[in-house]
Order: sequence, then C-alpha cells, then structure tokens
Amino acid sequence: MGRFIEGEERGQLTLMPTSLDEYVEEDNPVRAVDAFMDELDLGALGFAGVVPAATGRPGYHPSTLLKLYLYGYLNRVQSSRRLEREAKRNVEVMWLTGRLVPDFKTIADFRKNNGPAIQAVCAKFVEICVDLGMFKHAVAAIDGAKFKAVNSRDRNFTRGKLKRRMEQITESIGRYLEALDVADLQDGAGAEEKVDRLTKKVAAMRARLAELQEIEKRVHEAPDQQISLTDPDSRAMATNMRGASTVGYNVQAAVDTEHHLIVAHEVTNVVVDRTLLAPMAAKAKAVMRTETLEALADRGYYSGEQLLACEQIGVKPYVPKPRTSNARAEGRFDKEDFDYLPETDAYRCPAGKTLPFRFMSVHDEQNVRIHFTNECGGCPLKSRCTTGKERRVRRWEHEHVVDATRKRLDAMPDAMTVRRRTVEHPFGTLKAWMGHTHFLTKGLPRVSTEMSLCVLAYNLKRMITMLGVAPLIATIRA
Repeated sequence: MGRFIEGEERGQLTLMPTSLDEYVEEDNPVRAVDAFMDELDLGALGFAGVVPAATGRPGYHPSTLLKLYLYGYLNRVQSSRRLEREAKRNVEVMWLTGRLVPDFKTIADFRKNNGPAIQAVCAKFVEICVDLGMFKHAVAAIDGAKFKAVNSRDRNFTRGKLKRRMEQITESIGRYLEALDVADLQDGAGAEEKVDRLTKKVAAMRARLAELQEIEKRVHEAPDQQISLTDPDSRAMATNMRGASTVGYNVQAAVDTEHHLIVAHEVTNVVVDRTLLAPMAAKAKAVMRTETLEALADRGYYSGEQLLACEQIGVKPYVPKPRTSNARAEGRFDKEDFDYLPETDAYRCPAGKTLPFRFMSVHDEQNVRIHFTNECGGCPLKSRCTTGKERRVRRWEHEHVVDATRKRLDAMPDAMTVRRRTVEHPFGTLKAWMGHTHFLTKGLPRVSTEMSLCVLAYNLKRMITMLGVAPLIATIRA
C-alpha cells in the first residue's frame, strides 16, 4: 500500500474496551440526552407504561424509546425503521439504550400513543431554559412556515380545483367521442381496436367525472370548502406571492431574539397568519414568565383586532402595516397623508383643512368614526384626493392602538431585520433536518407531536452549542 495510513486486519484479534462507556466521549451530545431524560418524571408527564403490567410479556420503559427518538431527531433520523437499524449498528445508540433493539412498530406506536406527553417534554426543556435565565430580555420574533404533509396536491380539493378538473375531463370526453365517431366510420381490425380503446377511455373519464362529482358534494359540506383525502387535516397553502402552493400545515413559532431558542410553537392548518399574532404572543409570554413582552412579526400578521388583543394582554407588537389602499396606487393621497389631531378629534388634510368628526358608522364589522369637511369642492388638490364630493376619512374606535404600533416601529427601524434573522433561521434548520420533505405522520395531533420532537432537538442542540455538554448536564441535574 506504500506510505498510506493502513487499517487493521479484519481477522486480527484485539483487546476491545471493556465497556460501552469507553466508546462515548465525555462531551458527546448523547450524554446530555441521557441526563435530561433521566431527570424527567415520565409518569407525571403522562407517559403510558411507566408502571409495568403484572402479567404478559415485559415491554420497554418509556425513557428508552424517548431517548431513542430524541437521539434520532438530533441526528436527522426520524423514521422508526431507520431508528431500528441505528439501534443495531450505532454505538452511541447502544450506549443510550443499553443495547436494546426495539422493532420499528414498537417505536412508531410509542410516538403515536404518547403525543401529549412528548409535547409536554418539549415544554419541560423550555422551562429549564427559563430557570437558567435565558429569556431576560422578553423579546420574541413570531413567524410561520408551511411544512408539507403526507398529501399530494392531486389529492387536495377546493371548489376552484374541482371546477377546473371537471371542465378538463368534460373537454377530454368530448374529444374522445369525436375520435370515436371517426373510428366508427373506418373498417378493418385496426379500427376495431381503436374503437375499443377509445370506448374504455371514455368510460374511465366518465367514472372519474362521477368520482369528482361525489367529492364536490363533500367539499361543499366542509366548513372551509376544502378537503384532503390522504391527510384530512392538511390544507392547501400559498408558499409565495406568485400563487404556488403546497398541501401541508402552517407551523407557528416564537423565538427569543437573544439566544434564538424556540420559546413556543404550534402546528395549525390555518391558511393565513392574520389571526395568530395574539395567541402566539400570549403563549410566548406565559412561557417566558414575564409581565410584558415585545413581539416582532411581519406584515402578514397585521390586524387591528390582533394589535388590540396584544395590548390587552401586555404585549407590545411591532408589525408593519401592509399597503392595501388603492388611492396611493392610483396617484391619490392615502390616509397616512392625513394628520390626526387628538385634542380636537379631527384630521388635517394635505391642503391644511380640518376634517372634524361627523358621525359613527360600521365598516367591515368595526365601529368607525367618519371625518370630513364641506370645503373639498373648491380645493386645488381635490383631483389628487378624491373622486367623490368630499374626502371622508374613517377612524377605527381603537385606532390609538394602530398609532402606537406605528410609533414603536418608527423608533425601532431595524425591527424587521431583527425579526428576519431571528425566526427564519430556525425554520430553515428544521426543514433541512427533515430533508426538505414532508411530515411522516398524519393528522394534526400526530403532526404536532412530530414537530415537538423537532423543536426539542433544536433547542437541545442550541443549548449544547452555547453552554457545552458538561455544563448543561450539571445544570439539568442541579
């Protein structure tokens, strides 16, 4: 072999280390997994099988299977079959489980049957981080990401999709019938085969059309006018501004801006984020045990009702307002060009005129105050202001909450930069660990369990990176 580094002969007898412990270094993350799991009261967390049955075949202790799962999610091995293989060949797993090799069905059933308890373990680790004082600044960035479900787009149906597919099938049936009429006029064996082939295609198309008509009835009966056949809880969700979509779940996360730990998370099938700001902020605030919380979120979360709800629970939101006004797009003044005068409850327009309060009204189920003046007719800026008789400005009865949010954003111009670099990185990391593929389980409860394991592995790895294995173990055992 020359001057290469050579390995040992496979048949050479050697004096191997006398214990598995000698194969695992002191700073190996698997030791942190073992220490964390040994300190948990699995019975109090709700795990089944903590107390063995008096009769029957002995089973595995829940801590063994929980350690196996956490090790797997730390090392991008989420499949129960792959975890079974790792238990047979991986020295670290042998050390962690005491050379036990559960079969894949036992491993999969443990995750399926202990969902709430596994989610409680994830929350328990965050409590340890709180006890360590990791969230002193009480600032969290909130965002959502779309994760694929075990459901292809072809097995997800909305009213629009069904209409397009049924129109396509109807057109195809028409073309095949025309071709069939032409084939009937021809003679010979080839013509008979063609007629038979076209007849079968028409029958298959009609059967598919009947199937879609049955699905259409189910779609109309669904609360959100959408159904998924493989994973009933998954929904079609837009993934970019161009309209591309994926069938999956909307995973929400609140990440602290100092250490980038995932403080709180939730798996939802809500398509848009607009109603999720206050619930996620409240969840993060409760976990961080703080009187007040600053929450950073993008414009997809903007909603007057959500801003008000945040203020009522002691959360200060930093959310930019989306540009939805047609006036500015058409070259006219926007509402933001009008200055509100709180001492007189009036607006001052760009021409310097005062728009006093006139009456209350209801717009989009909100109580709004209407402000306008009768002097718009002779204003030189009228063409740039309104196409009507006068310009009317609506003010929501809780508009002061919107004004306060805008002032906070003006005082913190880098808020959205902080949000982006805080919360988007964990989502990218989790998707990379999953292999940019779909969840392995089906249904909202089981998908939530799977995501909790991902979040627990992420937070554990972050703490190991910041503290080191030995200090983290000492802290867990303290």
